[in-house]
Amino acid sequence: MSAVIHDKKGSTSGKKILLYVMALFAIPVAAAVFLYLTGWRPTGAENHGQLIQPVRQIEDRVLQTLDGKSVRFGELRGKWTMVYFGSSSCAAKCLKNLYEMRQVHTGLGKESDRVQRVLIVTDSNTVAALEKKLSNYPGMRVWTGEQTVLSALAQNFGIAPEKFLQNEAIYLIDPMGNLMMRYPQGSDPIGMRKDLTRLLKYSWVG
Repeated sequence: MSAVIHDKKGSTSGKKILLYVMALFAIPVAAAVFLYLTGWRPTGAENHGQLIQPVRQIEDRVLQTLDGKSVRFGELRGKWTMVYFGSSSCAAKCLKNLYEMRQVHTGLGKESDRVQRVLIVTDSNTVAALEKKLSNYPGMRVWTGEQTVLSALAQNFGIAPEKFLQNEAIYLIDPMGNLMMRYPQGSDPIGMRKDLTRLLKYSWVG
């Protein structure tokens, strides 16, 4: 009987040790998320983009790929995400922004797997021509949707309906789906990369 009791105590002790080990990993992660959400930044940090305060949760919406497959905006959670809204014609400014997003992404080196790029196409007038233009941007998600859905999504990003088609900013979303940075047209891509590098360094999420 005593041997059986000893085994139970050993099993209980093992479970306690496992819980302690799990807590050691969980507490720093929870603390990092809390500090980030409450606006803490490392001393001396300077943002090169426009910080969104307070951060804004981007709602999950149903969109489509260019070939008509349904996707959800919520699928982007889990990684840092650069988002750009552009028309299907994707003229010079649009291509410049896509190029800079690609260069920033590539410049992150081994950390690039923690970041993704998304182009939200605001219309479907010249999709065939757009697909050809995007051949130089592998790995980028390209989504579109119904105009009512796109308009609601744009407003969630803080883009006024009358400025939707003229918007040229690049947006940064954190792995939890919060919009946190905006980079207006003409922002320095080197500064954007520095922001992302710092966020990836201090972030325990994504």
